[in-house]
Amino acid sequence: MLSHAGPTDDSRHIRGAVVLLLAAAVFINYADRGVLATASPLIKTTLHLSNSQIGVLLSAFFWSYALLQPLAGWLSQRLDVRLLLAGGLLLWATATALSSLAAGFVSLLVLRVLLGLGESVTYPCCAMLLASRALEAERGRANGFVGVGQALGPTIGTLLGGLAIQSVGWRATFAVFGVLSLIWLVPWLRVPRADLDLTEAGGAASAVPYRRLLSERTLWLASAGHFASNYSYYVVIGWMPLYLVQSHGLGIRIMAGLASGVYALQALSAAVAGVVSDRMIRRGIAPSVVRTGFLVAGLLGSGASMLLCAYASTPLAVCCLLVSGIFFGIQSPCLMALSQSVAGPQAAGRWIGLQNLIANLAGVAAPLATGLIVDRSGSFALAFLLAAVVTASGALVYGLGLRGAHPINWRVTSI
Repeated sequence: MLSHAGPTDDSRHIRGAVVLLLAAAVFINYADRGVLATASPLIKTTLHLSNSQIGVLLSAFFWSYALLQPLAGWLSQRLDVRLLLAGGLLLWATATALSSLAAGFVSLLVLRVLLGLGESVTYPCCAMLLASRALEAERGRANGFVGVGQALGPTIGTLLGGLAIQSVGWRATFAVFGVLSLIWLVPWLRVPRADLDLTEAGGAASAVPYRRLLSERTLWLASAGHFASNYSYYVVIGWMPLYLVQSHGLGIRIMAGLASGVYALQALSAAVAGVVSDRMIRRGIAPSVVRTGFLVAGLLGSGASMLLCAYASTPLAVCCLLVSGIFFGIQSPCLMALSQSVAGPQAAGRWIGLQNLIANLAGVAAPLATGLIVDRSGSFALAFLLAAVVTASGALVYGLGLRGAHPINWRVTSI
């Protein structure tokens, strides 16, 4: 379990139930944001939208999600994370449900922005809890569980969403996903306050100021590497349904099954990578060496998958997408664990906020660039080639720039 603490430091202790609830929040986060991608072939037809407009809608979520990350990071170190995360989920679940009433492009656009606003607090809150209460040698496993939630969200969302869309239509599917999301609030608000206490993080009184964070080269390198990791992931998560339907002629039901398989493999590999990375750290290998090694391997593998998808036949394209899920999962636990360890409890919330701002600009760029490329070229080939190049650059960042990263001694006593 994730509840083992050091013999003399019981404050550095995170209960398994809390980790599972964080993973569940991320699961709901990705399931709700992914409904649009799964429904995009039908929404595109029903609302008479172009590929470029679908790209804008997929991107619009990140306009608010990415840009509000620094504010979310600041709030995570100033407010009660229990209430902050609950409020965020309430907002994004409502936006998901209201998407069922969307009459056209503009209304969907507004609701996607609101969805991003609600979901923006998720990772800063997770970062604060894991950086403050998880031990170094259990942080990979804890982030692995969160990574499983990140992968299973699209898995279940795509599979059940695809089946629901075929059975009851895309409008009812949005409504059901939004309402079901609210169930998470019941166990979360019943977690004892002591299990979510962040007093060891120092609170606002000792939080590292943004001007100090922005002077750290490691923050910029981690953010650039995370951007590169996210780019190919958001090409897949945003465009895989339409790619499989439009370019390879698959039906909605078959597409949903294959897409969910990609995310299921991601979930499995994230769990394994989290456990294995922690085990390597317990055996004495430097945490930064372990985590950057996993990141480089994951980025190179997913980049190669994108490259092959550019000109692949249908069987090979399906295989490449499935393999990409494995490599996305290998990266997942270490993306956040590396930054949580380097930033420490005093800076984790704000650090992850800034890192997620830059990293999730890939969520703005990837859907837009892919939509424009497909509209102008008539195929996905150049879009996948671009994704491969961006992803490979991330492997260089982690392999050459962050291999020796170590926890920063901030020595900050005031904002």
